[in-house]
Amino acid sequence: MGGPLIYLATMEPWGQEGAERITRHRQARAGKGFTTLEQPRNLETCSIPSHSTVLLEDLGNLVANEVFSGETVDKNAALAALERGLTALEGKAEHLVVVGNDLFRDGEDYPPETMAYLEVLSQVQTNLSKRYDLVAELVCGIPVIWKGERV
Repeated sequence: MGGPLIYLATMEPWGQEGAERITRHRQARAGKGFTTLEQPRNLETCSIPSHSTVLLEDLGNLVANEVFSGETVDKNAALAALERGLTALEGKAEHLVVVGNDLFRDGEDYPPETMAYLEVLSQVQTNLSKRYDLVAELVCGIPVIWKGERV
């Protein structure tokens, strides 16, 4: 892994509070060897240097940005855009780490828009799990390997 380290940040900077949060996050990553690329949607337009190792954080923000970017919630359009973007990113990065989210464990009933978001996020995570070599979950800080071998 000798190429550039890219931190692909997906937070949409809404208002002053969002801009301040992004600044804090950038400061927290300072000196850790990453170049930060802000990309809240449209991953297929990312300019990633060859041989890069990319850390995409976080998938939940990215999915929310795509699901709620239009006038209406269109799960199929969001899923298609996410799949195009992630496939493009996979083709550009030598190594790709995607930070996903824990879903459907709270037993709550949500409004249709929130359920649409959760369903798209779940489908994207399932699709990625099928394609990726290593799938792990952190439980109380302990990695649980669901697929592949710990590196």
